Amino acid sequence: MLHSALGYKGAVSAPHRAAALAGRDILESGGTAIEAMVAAAAAIAVTYPHMNGIGGDGFWVIHRPGQAPVGISACGQAAALATPEWYAERGHATALPTRGGLAALTVPGTIGGWDKALSLVPETRRLPLSKLLGAAIDYAENGIAVTGNQSRTTAEKLDGLRDVPGFAEMFLTQGKVPSEGHLLRQTALADTLRALAENGLGSFYSGPLADIHARFAEDAGSPLRRSDFEACEAEIVTPLEMQTSHGRLYNMIAPTQGVSSLMILGLFDRLGVTKGESFDHVHGLVEATKQAFIQRNAELGDPRTMDTPAQNWLEDAHLDAMAAKIDRETALDWPYEPKQGDTIWMGAADAEGTVVSFIQSVYWEFGSGLTCPDTGVYFQNRGAGFSLTPGPNQLAPGKRPFHTLNPALAVLSDGRVLAYGTMGGEGQPQTQSAVFSRYVQFGMDLQQAVTAPRWLLGRTWGDEATSLKLEDRFDPALIAALRAAGHDVELIPPFSDLAGHAGAVLRHPNGLLESASDPRADGAALSY
Repeated sequence: MLHSALGYKGAVSAPHRAAALAGRDILESGGTAIEAMVAAAAAIAVTYPHMNGIGGDGFWVIHRPGQAPVGISACGQAAALATPEWYAERGHATALPTRGGLAALTVPGTIGGWDKALSLVPETRRLPLSKLLGAAIDYAENGIAVTGNQSRTTAEKLDGLRDVPGFAEMFLTQGKVPSEGHLLRQTALADTLRALAENGLGSFYSGPLADIHARFAEDAGSPLRRSDFEACEAEIVTPLEMQTSHGRLYNMIAPTQGVSSLMILGLFDRLGVTKGESFDHVHGLVEATKQAFIQRNAELGDPRTMDTPAQNWLEDAHLDAMAAKIDRETALDWPYEPKQGDTIWMGAADAEGTVVSFIQSVYWEFGSGLTCPDTGVYFQNRGAGFSLTPGPNQLAPGKRPFHTLNPALAVLSDGRVLAYGTMGGEGQPQTQSAVFSRYVQFGMDLQQAVTAPRWLLGRTWGDEATSLKLEDRFDPALIAALRAAGHDVELIPPFSDLAGHAGAVLRHPNGLLESASDPRADGAALSY
């Protein structure tokens, strides 16, 4: 994949081919980019289950011609019972569990986000849910070929998942990790998706599905109850925005780290770097990341409990002062706490000019692992990202946890509209900055900007090193220069999952559509 895909009728980028095809089929049936994204979101929940599922959260940024971009925050809240005291009584006074029923403490929000997004499509032209969810139902009913990525991930994370209720029955084969190519059927999930198509997406929160999930969660030790499901509602929000020399950039509001992604690009814009793939390029973005993450780690959380609104962090005077702290030649020492997460990003665009940036996640691989055998739904462990100590991200009933998820969108000065994003938890803002700067600032082909070698600053799961991890395809001279500047460089494989699964969709002012997907994943970029 050396060049981006081109077309005029529609475009979809997804980290699994089946999801991209599901979205394309909806576009070809006359659906909008929003409807195509719902179809892709349902399909990828079935076909890439280690990375996301309908038991997780989702976020949208949507650009429609002649209108300001809108965001959708489908971030489930903490259960009414979920307090530090409740967890202390159960033997967890210092840290929240990451797997099992106690880790399933926030309501899955993404289905509500699909519903809210579809409300933006005129009812007179909206395709039926049976059409939008049809591909996902078929894949769940008749089976998918397990990807190598899913097989490897399952093996790597099995110790923490094998004994979680419902996980082995759904995702293992006679107690063993399914091999690449294994036919995996999820018939209970097919029935759930079929019920949603028949009864409406809102039935996830107020119908029989809510009853089943509430009983199952309580029996497994979760604090979630039916009233928590009923109280969950996605919101249409005004996304964060920031003006740069290249155009106006948008991202999701707190409690996501969308503000960090914007800050990195705003800081880098102030450095005036003119050459891509240079020391100034990579060093500048890494140092901008450090400045953004210092503030993020100290202050970001549920916007109702933050001292300063995230939009204020993007004011010119604030970014000017932060940029002045960046040493152009020497690396800032970097011990810090990482933010984990596994996710999928997808983008879509239609011939009428709507462009969608979307991200869906269950936090860690397979989330909490808690899988309801009657519905095939496994619950996210996003609530494990809460803190039990005072601060902006301290656990409280009804509160929303810090989210690594952040779908990005930019309206460039020449009228191009770019939707872009990635999975990768802590790496999401870093990969976004790499893709954006390569394409927008340094003129690289969109697909090449996604394929090119990337980096990750900081610790990864089970690793205590706070190194700067570089894919080993970088120029050796650049690697040497970064080391000489004080970066603790560690080389990782050439197309590493640690560098994320990125993608992008672009609309030109003349209607030309481009799409790019990541060779690190199992996806496709389809423009036609």
